[in-house]
Amino acid sequence: MVGGIYSDQRYPKCGQRFCHFETRGMWCAKHPKESPNRFKVIFKTTTKRFRSHEAAYRFLTVLRYQVDGGTYDPREYRKDYPIGFSTLVEKWLPIKKDEVRPKTYRDIEHYMVVAQAHWGNKNVKEIDYGEFEDFLRSLNMANKTKHNVRSILHDFWVWLKKRKYVGEIPDFPKISFELGMRRTVSKEVQGRILEEVERIAGFNPRIYLGIRFLATYIAVRPGELLRAKEKDFDLDGGFLLIPSPKERRPKTVPLLTEDVATVRGLLAGTPELPFFRHEGGVQGTRAGQPFGFKYLYKWWKRACGNLGIEGVDLYGGTRHSSARALRKYRTPEEIKRASMHSTNKAFDRYFQIESDGLREIYSDALYPRLPFVSPDKVLEGHFDKNENYNIAKSGHKLVEAAGVEPPSFQSLCLFALLLTRKSGG
Repeated sequence: MVGGIYSDQRYPKCGQRFCHFETRGMWCAKHPKESPNRFKVIFKTTTKRFRSHEAAYRFLTVLRYQVDGGTYDPREYRKDYPIGFSTLVEKWLPIKKDEVRPKTYRDIEHYMVVAQAHWGNKNVKEIDYGEFEDFLRSLNMANKTKHNVRSILHDFWVWLKKRKYVGEIPDFPKISFELGMRRTVSKEVQGRILEEVERIAGFNPRIYLGIRFLATYIAVRPGELLRAKEKDFDLDGGFLLIPSPKERRPKTVPLLTEDVATVRGLLAGTPELPFFRHEGGVQGTRAGQPFGFKYLYKWWKRACGNLGIEGVDLYGGTRHSSARALRKYRTPEEIKRASMHSTNKAFDRYFQIESDGLREIYSDALYPRLPFVSPDKVLEGHFDKNENYNIAKSGHKLVEAAGVEPPSFQSLCLFALLLTRKSGG
C-alpha cells in the first residue's frame, strides 16, 4: 500500500528502530510493549508529523482514500500551504494591479484584505456557497458594496480555476440592490451654476472648462476627463481620446468647434502634461500639478452653495441633467449613442420617463387612442358613437378646458372633416 508511518526515535535499551504494524500500531520488534511518542506520515511527496499513532493512521487513511478518488493534491499538505486563501490572494493581487486602474486596485486590495481577515489561510477548496453567504452577511456595508465584493471574489475564483487550484467555481449568493437616482436640474439652472463657476474660478479657466465639458460631452465621466493629457486632444481632427474608459475600450469624443479653439489656446505643447492642471499661485498647489479627483466637484458645490441650490452633485448636475434634458430634442437611440453606454441597464438610469411623459400616458388611459375613422364615414353615419377618436379627444379636451358644454362627438368629427378638406387632406 502507498505510504507509511515512521518514527525518528529508537528504543534506548537496544537501539532498534520502531516498526509499524499497519492498523495495530508501532513498537520495537524486540520489546513489543515499547512504543514511540513521535510519528511521521510519509506519503508520496507529503510528510506530516503527529503525537499519536491514531492521528497519524487516520491521516494516512484519508490520503489513500483521496488517491483512490482522484482528489489527492499534495499542495494541500505543504508547510507553506500553497492553496491557502491568504497565500493565493497575495499571489493574485500583483496580477490585478497590472490589469486595472489604481483606484479600482485600491478597492480590490481593501476588500480582499477584509476577506483574508475572515478566512485566513483556509483551503480554497473548502470555501463554498455557505462560506460566501456568511462572509457577505457579516459585512456592515450597503448591498451595492456587497455586490462589488461578491464580484471581486468571483473574479478571484475564476483565476483559481484557470490556474487549476480548484476544479470548479462554487455557486455565489446573489446580492440584490437598487441604485439611487441622482438629483438633476434643468438646463436653465445648470447654466446659472456654470456661470457662477466661471465667475468664482476665473483664475484658472480649466476649472470652468472641465465642468462645462461634463455638461456638454455626456459620454465623458469626471475621472476620465481629469486623466486627459495634452496628447489626448486631436485638434486637427477635433477629437478628445479617452484611452482607458470604464467601458474598457478606448472612445473618441468629437469636440465642438469653439471648444477646439479654447483647448488650442490652453495647450503648452507638452504631450505628457495633464491638461486639467493647476497654474500655481494658489496655496497648496504647484504649477503643472493635476487636479485632484474631487477638485471639480468642490468648485461645483461651492457655486451651488452661492446660488442656494442643494442636493445636486457634479455628476447629477452635469452629465445626468444634460442627458435627460435631451429627451425633448433627441430619440433614446440618439442619446444612448451620444452617452456611449455599453448596456441598456446603465443608460436607463439617464433616460427616465418624467412628469410630462407620464401625463401623456395617463391622458391616453382616460382617452384611449383607437383606430382612426375617416370623417367621410362619420357624415354617412357609418361609425360607432361610443368610439373616441384622437381628433375627438383633442377637441373635447380643448372645449372642456374653455369651461363650456362640450359639443356632440359627431360635431367634433365634422369639424375634423372641415379642417382636413381646408388643408387639402
